[in-house]
Amino acid sequence: MATGLREGMADIARQGLLQTQEATLETRNRKNSLNIGIPKEISFQENRIALTPLSVALLVNNGHRVVLESGAGIAANFSDSEYAEQGAKIAYDKKEVFDSDILVKIAPPMLEEIELMHKGQTLISSLQIGTLKQDYLKALMRKKINALCFENLRDEGNVLSVVRAMSEIVGSTSILIAAEYLSNVTGGKGLMLGGFTGVPPTEIVILGAGTVGEYAARTALALGAEVKVFDSSIYRLRRLQNNLGSRVFTSVMQPIVLNKAIVTCDVVIGAIRASHGRSPCIVMEETVARMKPHSVVIDVSIDQGGCFETSEVTNHTNPTFRKYDVIHYCVPNIASRVPRTASYALTNIFAPILLDIGEFGGLMNMVWNNPGIREALYIYQGNCTNKDLSDMFNLPFKDLELLVVSNQ
Repeated sequence: MATGLREGMADIARQGLLQTQEATLETRNRKNSLNIGIPKEISFQENRIALTPLSVALLVNNGHRVVLESGAGIAANFSDSEYAEQGAKIAYDKKEVFDSDILVKIAPPMLEEIELMHKGQTLISSLQIGTLKQDYLKALMRKKINALCFENLRDEGNVLSVVRAMSEIVGSTSILIAAEYLSNVTGGKGLMLGGFTGVPPTEIVILGAGTVGEYAARTALALGAEVKVFDSSIYRLRRLQNNLGSRVFTSVMQPIVLNKAIVTCDVVIGAIRASHGRSPCIVMEETVARMKPHSVVIDVSIDQGGCFETSEVTNHTNPTFRKYDVIHYCVPNIASRVPRTASYALTNIFAPILLDIGEFGGLMNMVWNNPGIREALYIYQGNCTNKDLSDMFNLPFKDLELLVVSNQ
């Protein structure tokens, strides 16, 4: 009954959106010229950028205006001149960028950046719920911002598109990082990751059979390493084997089997994700203490608290520390280690969304025609439309369908 009522309200809201102007064709067929701003990231060691120069050219050729803050692409090795050549306006005043109708960022805006934003503006950025503060949400709500969280964007296959893309990059990159720290150039044991004729292969244990674990396994196998994957879900383990197209050692989280694999391996990749809250701590300190000297631990789950008891947050400047003579790499933002590649992956997602906003004649027309985008909208006209955030921070929740209907 509740589902039917909700669908009915959604239909009414959708019809209302198509009646915003009389004596015109359907609103969704009217193309809007967008004013898009790309500010320079000021968050610590955030090196990615949301749009590459070629994506800017695509938007400009479709009649949209792109304002880029000077130096916004430098960390990803995109110069101002590359953007200018493709039609972007280079702004030296941050306020000019924040005057745009749509802001596209990687990290959430700081409070001082929110002060530069204006009523009715659309923000597309990450939410980073693990470090989210109530002050941030309230500041956006006071400004009556329409805010989209790109971690919740879903594609036609109902896949979290940005999360999937970044997880693929992080999974592959984690193995390359392991290879670097196994060499004695960085104080490792002097091993080449992989193996060749007559030499035993490097042993790698991967905790978690999600996207990060799958792409870590792909890269490790391609280099000739011996891979063991552990997960609590038989379904995820079976899916990983099917996706890899080869038989690898898989096991559920049996403590005896897991601990034996960890203390004898060369590298452990921690890729356990939690759907809510902190990631589970899988590997205890006494297990790490028994690992071989100069072994490598890469805790990809550190942004959710980490799955090793010995993990501590590090950064790209000082990425590792040693504990029990085991090298720990615990950088939360691994994708920023390869920002140019990550930026290409992000721009493939954001550019089509921006084009759709223009094609459908505005944000809300596009949102109602794309459920995967609608789920990512967490603030609409200053109202919290995400139930999880509402419950987490005790904020008043407003149903999106009812809000749209009431504003017709």
